[in-house]
Amino acid sequence: MEYKINRIEYTEEMDKEYTILIPNMLDVHFSFIQNLLEQDGHKVVLLKNEGRAVVDAGLKYVHNDTCYPALLVIGQFIDALQSGEFDVNKVAVMITQTGGGCRASNYLHLLRKALAKAGFPQVPVISLNVAGLEKNSGFKLSLPLIRKAMAAVVYGDMLMLLRNQVRPYEINAGDAEKLREHYTQKLCDDFTQSKGFTKKEMQENLKEMVRTFSEIPMEKTPKIKVGIVGEIYVKYSSLANNNLEDFLHEQGCEVDVPGLLGFLTFYIGNKLEEIKLYGGNKIKEFILEQVRVYLTGIEKIMIDVINEDGTFTAPMPFRKVHALAAQAISYGCDMGEGWLLTAEMMELIEHGYKNIVCAQPFGCLPNHIVGKGMIRKIRELYPDSNIVPIDYDPGATKVNQENRIKLMLAVAKENMQKENK
Repeated sequence: MEYKINRIEYTEEMDKEYTILIPNMLDVHFSFIQNLLEQDGHKVVLLKNEGRAVVDAGLKYVHNDTCYPALLVIGQFIDALQSGEFDVNKVAVMITQTGGGCRASNYLHLLRKALAKAGFPQVPVISLNVAGLEKNSGFKLSLPLIRKAMAAVVYGDMLMLLRNQVRPYEINAGDAEKLREHYTQKLCDDFTQSKGFTKKEMQENLKEMVRTFSEIPMEKTPKIKVGIVGEIYVKYSSLANNNLEDFLHEQGCEVDVPGLLGFLTFYIGNKLEEIKLYGGNKIKEFILEQVRVYLTGIEKIMIDVINEDGTFTAPMPFRKVHALAAQAISYGCDMGEGWLLTAEMMELIEHGYKNIVCAQPFGCLPNHIVGKGMIRKIRELYPDSNIVPIDYDPGATKVNQENRIKLMLAVAKENMQKENK
């Protein structure tokens, strides 16, 4: 059966009445993004619907050969639209795009086709991107909004890091999570008053976060340290990875998940390299270079604050992560997560997280090359590394995934016992 698929522009008139639905990937980061979009004058809902209904909706309206992240994002939208919670004639959906070479750049067409098949052809689809893929008069990315979003990413990365480094050792279970929720709400309140975006305010807020998290009563007992890398959506989304972080915590592990700031810096760097190699707009090049400088600056603030306190392990500066990659992979590998994924595994090992789960959608070619395909090389460089690739797709059972991770943890436990002798 053929479905008529038209692109419906999201107009200024729509923006006065419509609600924009955005899919969830990172709870804290996307809560901040939701808040910033609301401050920009849009009505936004961050979707939290999960479970098998989302997967089934994706399978019903998306070809099962489509990558798992697309299936889940589209399934989450359609499940929400079918729930009756929203006026389907006054709602739009928003999806992020990098404009890279992987299938994610085709999500817009897939999403519009799925909406038409599901009976929602009237729902506008908004592309959130800085690559100029599509434009809508009712939604525009301004430089001030982008700057605020980058600050929000640093706050999200810091809260993710602090929570993960405190949670396994806290004496009173739940203290780290409560404090993370406290700061999420506090910062959202600050954003409403246009506070927290200057470098001075960021430094003060980050210092306060580190201080209060370090004051949580902890008992530092030996724990297996596990890093999580992979395709960006599956790495971060609990819906996609079957609550991987919680599972590892239940197994008594300390978890490290590289932050989103590194990916943004990686993305901007690739765009600048493309302009140098193939030519491009000089104004765009200048803006991208300023963004990179800004990202490097706020990264330094975050790392310096963590190191000054001395309680927690700070992420490696991006320039050092970039240098690490040269030992194993070409910088020309920039599809998807590209060389950054390989470099993140090396960074984790350098910081003592020798046990790594590489989470990847089944059939994701870029990820299989720079993730699973680089394990042998990384083991040559780091003989004591312990890496397990885990595929995620609708047909993969949670039990099988967890059993494979448990085997990796069994090896990790043996290695830890040998080191402590």
